[in-house]
Amino acid sequence: MAHSVYKYRKGEAYPHCYKYPQVAVTADCVVFSYNGRNVQVLLIKRGGEPFKDCWAFPGGFVNPDETVEAGAARELLEETSLRTEFMRQIRVFSAPDRDPRQRTMTVPFLCLWRSAQLYQSTLSACGESDQGSVAGDVGAIAGDDASDARWFDIENLPDLAFDHRQIFSEALDVLRKVLVNEDIACHLMPKTFTMPQLHRLYEQILGKKLDRRNFARKMLAENILEPTSKRKDGTPSRIPSFYSFRVSEGGSISTPEGSSSPGLDLDVSQRQGQGILDAV
Repeated sequence: MAHSVYKYRKGEAYPHCYKYPQVAVTADCVVFSYNGRNVQVLLIKRGGEPFKDCWAFPGGFVNPDETVEAGAARELLEETSLRTEFMRQIRVFSAPDRDPRQRTMTVPFLCLWRSAQLYQSTLSACGESDQGSVAGDVGAIAGDDASDARWFDIENLPDLAFDHRQIFSEALDVLRKVLVNEDIACHLMPKTFTMPQLHRLYEQILGKKLDRRNFARKMLAENILEPTSKRKDGTPSRIPSFYSFRVSEGGSISTPEGSSSPGLDLDVSQRQGQGILDAV
């Protein structure tokens, strides 16, 4: 006997009920940004119990009529006024005692945010200005049940609510992996940038010193950067000061036809002893 396919209609009651205890689902956003000096993460101060006045990641309960992805994006917008172009699911956190309100599982997302502060400082370095808007030009503004929203350096975080310290640790591990394997730096850097700015981003995220010349050589060999016509005052015309990522129409980093695909091979570079991740 064929079964009809059930389709949920917003506002209607579900046709089946179960005797088993219900588990709530939440979604959280671990949003990283880079201001040219430090890598930071966005936190909100909770306006209600539990953990009132404690810092936590933006997030909340997923509505019955939305996916966890949609719920995460909605909560981020409601609590911080921000929208992000990059979201990557980390994993499910389901410890039975992680939430004192009820049995709750959360699905955190790694998110990236392009800082307007870095964008404007890069323009100033080449003698330009821009009154227009860019992704990242609006600071986080607390809303909904968040009493404050603020950026913190990843090396100087306050105490966090729930199990968010563990979530942060795993989010940073994921960020490190995707940085060297997928070249997601284009989501953190402005359209044009200097090689020292990019070098510091990698050092900040990876948590180690990287040889400057080896770093620049490796990045240029990957064919994911292209020099721009912009230069700092006093820089010889034959030496490029600013670069940009080769980005496809879909927003991902592209490489010229016939070249290798982007991605920094962590294992290979460490074996050869001359790769991008060599410590000073």
